[in-house]
Amino acid sequence: MKINVGVMFGGESVEHEVSVISALQAIEALDKNKYNIVPIYISKTSDFYQSDSLFHIETYQDLDKLIAESRQVYLYKEGGQVYLSPLKQRLFKSEKQLIDVVIPIMHGTNGEDGVLQGYLEMLKVPYSGSDVTASAIGQDKVIMKHVFENNKLPIVDWFWFYSHQFEASQQYLDQANAIGYPLVIKPANLGSSIGISIVNNDQEFIEGVNVASEYDVKIVVEKGISKLREVNCSVLGDIYESEVSLIEEVVKEDIILSFEDKYLSNAKGSKGGKSEGMASTKREVPANLSPKLESEVYSLSKKVVEVLGSSGVCRIDFLLDSETEELFVNEINSMPGSLAFYLWTPKDVSFSAIMDNLIKQAIDRQRRREKMTFSYSSNILSNYSTSGSKGLKTKL
Repeated sequence: MKINVGVMFGGESVEHEVSVISALQAIEALDKNKYNIVPIYISKTSDFYQSDSLFHIETYQDLDKLIAESRQVYLYKEGGQVYLSPLKQRLFKSEKQLIDVVIPIMHGTNGEDGVLQGYLEMLKVPYSGSDVTASAIGQDKVIMKHVFENNKLPIVDWFWFYSHQFEASQQYLDQANAIGYPLVIKPANLGSSIGISIVNNDQEFIEGVNVASEYDVKIVVEKGISKLREVNCSVLGDIYESEVSLIEEVVKEDIILSFEDKYLSNAKGSKGGKSEGMASTKREVPANLSPKLESEVYSLSKKVVEVLGSSGVCRIDFLLDSETEELFVNEINSMPGSLAFYLWTPKDVSFSAIMDNLIKQAIDRQRRREKMTFSYSSNILSNYSTSGSKGLKTKL
């Protein structure tokens, strides 16, 4: 019997389109002999939709038409199982669809940050990827950096503040000058290089803060590395068992690997005239690193997964100073673009094998959770009495 897999993607994040690309790649990789695939598109207004046309990239060229031609649906729990059902049922016909496991392929706000994961945990449906806590920490660069510091992982000098605190305050410019330019300014809760600036003086710093403030109320400031190399490593697994991919070095068209570099650079030359997502980015795999640095990347990658409690397939991004050969952990992507399958292919780990692994992890985690105690069968409210003029009374 096939497993019914709900693939959730889209959402109200600025990375909406990136999520669509990643999800369609993953759907294509799922073994149709093992799984019955149910695409669940989440609109930019956070409504759920289902349609057979969701399997095709052309469908997403006109989102208004997509929504008009799809059926709005919702997830609900009944008899210990989770179903997907249209909001409006056809007369005399039940159209509910059993969902055995969910693969959320959501980037950014309300998808990668623990919000969707909390919803799925309330339903008690197995889902792949990091859980609520790990997702939330991995999305918020401020909390993430605090965790890294607490666990003595190497990171660049940094500080943060709320955007509303910046106006008419000299404090943050003083902090910027104390660290020294160049600096990198970024929103705390976004990915895909959106809202990021590299600044070299106080005026550029102010402008960079204004740009980042358009996307988040928390602003992160990091020391820039002049002779920078960026290397990444993917980890597949969880705190119980994991393996590492090959290491990549990203080739940038500019100082920052922009959104265009990641998702649009090869769109015209890709199959069917569509972007291949992060798989199309220019990269060197494996990265040209010394055995010592390679070993350090692998060790730190697994350590990041351990201290954050991450799971699924993630990508750890590193900053490497090519002059000093100092290696710094930059961030974790708990739901990387294209699920980082391009880092596993050279190791003969197929995209299909990655998807099998994610589904197995999801089911195993749910089985572990079902063995844990979350509530007691006793009901202390049974001792409460409503008698008397002062409201509720009880004997404890």
